[in-house]
Formats: sequence, structure tokens, C-alpha cells
Amino acid sequence: MKFDVLTLFPEMFEPLKKSIIGKAIEKQILELNLINIRDFSKDKHKKVDDTPYGGGAGMVMMPEVVYDAYSSVSNKEQAKVIYLSPQGKILNQKKVEELSKESHLILICGHYEGIDQRVLDEIVDEEISIGDYVLTGGEIPAMVLIDSVSRYVGGVLKQESIKEESHASGLLEYPQYTRPEIFHGEKVPEVLLSGHHENIKKWRKEQSLQITKQKRPDLLEK
Repeated sequence: MKFDVLTLFPEMFEPLKKSIIGKAIEKQILELNLINIRDFSKDKHKKVDDTPYGGGAGMVMMPEVVYDAYSSVSNKEQAKVIYLSPQGKILNQKKVEELSKESHLILICGHYEGIDQRVLDEIVDEEISIGDYVLTGGEIPAMVLIDSVSRYVGGVLKQESIKEESHASGLLEYPQYTRPEIFHGEKVPEVLLSGHHENIKKWRKEQSLQITKQKRPDLLEK
């Protein structure tokens, strides 16, 4: 899968080049291209924003500079263009899995009071938010989207790892344990030491239901 990210702060994406996502990039399972919107400014000071028509606080990113950055992306005609915005639909597991089936995503990171609506109307396919709150820019939401979607791209993770995790089945994941068998006086549940796979499977399902009821009863209602 290919990600092209239009951003004013490409250096913020360095953490994505580490760990599991970084390894997938090295193996060319994922491709991450960072396009600095400021590089397309025709202003000698690399200005990318201006005051809003109609007045008001803050600044607005100008349409031409965003459009030119978008136009620099290769094979953009086949890509899905997403604007990370607090006005967008909330990113959830269903949307993550849906986006993982795309081969090319172009992500636009806004700043200030947003981006001139005319360019958004022309190039954006969908607006996505990571929650009902406002951040200083779209970079962190873009990283959240890239990380969550990449996990469902074939070859990034073992598929068994994502089948039973939280939200994958609509429930939260059961508790996990590893060595030592006893830690601070607490012992690993006996069923996990039994080697009886059916009993373990049943216990894990019961635990998932209990944890979901306790922590996220709204998921059970759905």
C-alpha cells in the first residue's frame, strides 16, 4: 500500500519509520511519501496561509499551494484522497479495515483554521476524524490512520495477531499473560496452563464479554 502525505511538518512522521511500520516500509510492503506543502509556495518567505474572507480569528491555508502539492503526487487518479479534519467521520475499526483494501491513499493534513473549501471540494473524497476534539494539525491523525490501516495490509503482521484483538470481533480482547507463572503473588489462570484448547477458547470468549461489559458496554449494545 502507498501513502502520500501532504503536510507542513514532514519531520513529525519520523516515528512511523520505526518498529513494525518501519520494517514494512523497508520490505516495500508499505510506501510512505511525505510531500511538504510549503515547497509549493510561490512566496519568497514560503507563506502558505492568509486571512479568511469575512473576517475572523486565525489563518486559512491557501488553495493553490495545496492543489499544487496534490498535483505532484504520481498516479493520484487511482488514489483515495482523505482530509484529516475534526468535521470528518470518526475513524473506527470498520473504516480501518475498509481503507486497508485500498492500494493508494493520499492524506491531507490541515493547519490553522483549515484549508480553503474550494480545493477540498475539488480533490477530497472523504474527511476523517480520530475523535470529537480539535488538535493543532492533521499530522497526528494521519499517523494514527497510517498505523491502524497498515496493520491490516497483508505481510505487515501475522493475520492471527489481528483476528482476536480488541474491536476486531466487536468485543474487547481477553487478558494476556506470560512468564513468570507467579508475579507479585498473582498466578496465571489455571485454564491457560491446562493445554486444553477448547477450554482456553471458551475462557477467552467469556473474558472478552466480561471486559467489554465492564469497560465498553456500548459495544455490546451494538
